[in-house]
Amino acid sequence: MAQDALDILAFGEAMVEFNQTGEGNGPSKGRLYLQGFGGDTSNFAVAAARQGARVGYLGALGDDPYGAMLRHLWDEEGVDHASVLADTAAFTAIYFVTHDERGHHFSFFRTGSAASRYTATQLPRERIAAAKVLHLSGISLAISPTACDTAYAAMAIAREAGTLISFDTNLRLKLWPVDRARAVMSDVIARCDICLPSYDDVVAIFGLTDPDALVDHCLRLGAKQVALKLGDKGALVADANQRHRIDPFPCQPVDATGAGDAFGGAFVTRRLAGDSLLDAGRYAAAVAALSTQGYGAVAPIPRADEVRARLAD
Repeated sequence: MAQDALDILAFGEAMVEFNQTGEGNGPSKGRLYLQGFGGDTSNFAVAAARQGARVGYLGALGDDPYGAMLRHLWDEEGVDHASVLADTAAFTAIYFVTHDERGHHFSFFRTGSAASRYTATQLPRERIAAAKVLHLSGISLAISPTACDTAYAAMAIAREAGTLISFDTNLRLKLWPVDRARAVMSDVIARCDICLPSYDDVVAIFGLTDPDALVDHCLRLGAKQVALKLGDKGALVADANQRHRIDPFPCQPVDATGAGDAFGGAFVTRRLAGDSLLDAGRYAAAVAALSTQGYGAVAPIPRADEVRARLAD
């Protein structure tokens, strides 16, 4: 894909997913898995592309079959991966999702991955500067100290060029302690134009439980606009001048993996398209809900025509 100016350039770690769909047969049983794709910022990128944004991905993959699978996915989805490097000395990360009565659970195999080794000197400065939005997440910051430094360098390039910064908290306490997560995320929220926190994340980080108080805290830190994801309770969107509670969109969920990423990709896309906070929030809530009606983080993400049709019902 040609290296044209992009609406959104997402930075982080893309992964190959194995999502449990059932139990095996026979005396040893085991589990059945559906192979798919994940990595929060890659999910975000695909969701944005399916809503019509011009999207690119930024980072590194291993020079291996899993990396090739992700590049094939991005080709199919229209996500530019010209700025994704191939690291011949590292691997593409994978993860497994299992399900039980308590929800979905993740097992990651990512320590030392290609994405965790990607450095600030490898950043494509011109592409970041030309994009309308640079998107990153808490996972982009947490997978390694090198990745965190690189994320900060990317944000500095974006800020200097006037590129907006979008940030999803996506807290993973297996990757870093909560005190470090709180310090780093607070600093990044202060730098972002669009903050996309998940309720459970910011409760754990900031110790607040009231959604309005959580939104207020993010705005006080410096975020220009906040879209707080409340799961099956909808969302709360706000800036310094307005605030709207978004009702949950009706759906029949089977797997919530990646729903928050789908919300974020849709919300940022619609804000770039000129939607109001309220309209972008409603649209994103519909995308997130519809994405839970199938297994995996990517395959069930709806496309724009389906979302508009459902919103018009």
